[in-house]
Amino acid sequence: MFTGIIEDVGRISAVEPDGSIRRTTIRCAGQLLEGMVAGDSVAVDGACLTPIRLLDDGFVVDVVASTLGRTIAAEYEAGTSVNLERAMKLGDRLDGHLVQGHVDGLAEFISFREEGGTRFLHFRVPTEVHRGTILHGSITLNGVSLTVNELSDPHGVGVAIIPHTWDHTNLSELRLGDQVNVEGDLIGKYVGRLLSTTPPKTESKEGP
Repeated sequence: MFTGIIEDVGRISAVEPDGSIRRTTIRCAGQLLEGMVAGDSVAVDGACLTPIRLLDDGFVVDVVASTLGRTIAAEYEAGTSVNLERAMKLGDRLDGHLVQGHVDGLAEFISFREEGGTRFLHFRVPTEVHRGTILHGSITLNGVSLTVNELSDPHGVGVAIIPHTWDHTNLSELRLGDQVNVEGDLIGKYVGRLLSTTPPKTESKEGP
């Protein structure tokens, strides 16, 4: 479980195909590595991955076919920047919102405007994500916990990026048409699932 508060922006230094797996090396700051052991969970652009080997200045993960098929990891190459967050500890302050690290799909960056020091970004998200998203609710884009600033049909979601987030995540590197990992709000998913499930019919018994 994560919070969507990015701890570091790392860089891909190598991607090595190994059958259906891509072994990916990520370089990052030493602070993120403190106490990390192989087998921990790390959100890489919002996708929960497992370090299989630690380095002095980074770590190595295996990205499997299912992750490659539904995230931007398939486009990673040497030099790509990635948002990084370690799994939260039980009892930690929850500064963002509850993020599972289970990417729901890809969102497309479709428009941008700047007013003062705030950047307004608009994305086209998958239908199932849009359905469970509410105005002023939460959404996760490339692992960043964000507040929904605008909703539009059929699949539009707008967010406002403050200067700190702009300077400390890879959202500042996006260009129109780029795709990002998107995870819908956890509560919205469960509520949507409950509302879409037809309860089983119960047989009524008449008295004598």
